[in-house]
Amino acid sequence: MAERENRRDRSDRPSRDETPEFADRLVAINRVSKTVKGGKRFGFAALVVVGDQRGRVGFGKGKAKEVPEAIRKATEQAKRQMIRVALRDGRTLHHDMEGRHGAGKVVMRTAVAGTGIIAGGPMRAVFEMLGIQDVVAKSMGSQNPYNMIRATMDGLKQESSPRQVAQRRGKKVAEILRKPEAEVVEA
Repeated sequence: MAERENRRDRSDRPSRDETPEFADRLVAINRVSKTVKGGKRFGFAALVVVGDQRGRVGFGKGKAKEVPEAIRKATEQAKRQMIRVALRDGRTLHHDMEGRHGAGKVVMRTAVAGTGIIAGGPMRAVFEMLGIQDVVAKSMGSQNPYNMIRATMDGLKQESSPRQVAQRRGKKVAEILRKPEAEVVEA
């Protein structure tokens, strides 16, 4: 009996996913049809990017008979598949990177303050939801929004911050960030 009450107490609490801290962006909506004996049945497929604009982002896709239900399903999936990306100064990437998925290839480069987001459609949505303010990106190959987003996420997963590199090498962050000093040649 006590277990049932505990279970009820946990379900009454608002879950993590219901918090309004996440922003979402609808990237693509597609009407799909299924031909059946009596004609065609139409449904909708939605592609949504969700992020907290502070370094976490995820994408999801959902299909349903109605558009709002497809968007809801895609948003729920995106919240479950979020990844964390380390940002430099909270505004750009730490280093340049490439991402691939299928025939899609994307190149993402760091940018100086004030550059803005220079990226096309689906990639722009990912960067805005991630909280990046300055980035230069180019997509090559597939223009399919699903593949572009997957390639972008692949590239973002490869990013490593100086802290992660220092930890992996067993050094201090200052040693990783130190610029090589010019050697003085004595005559």
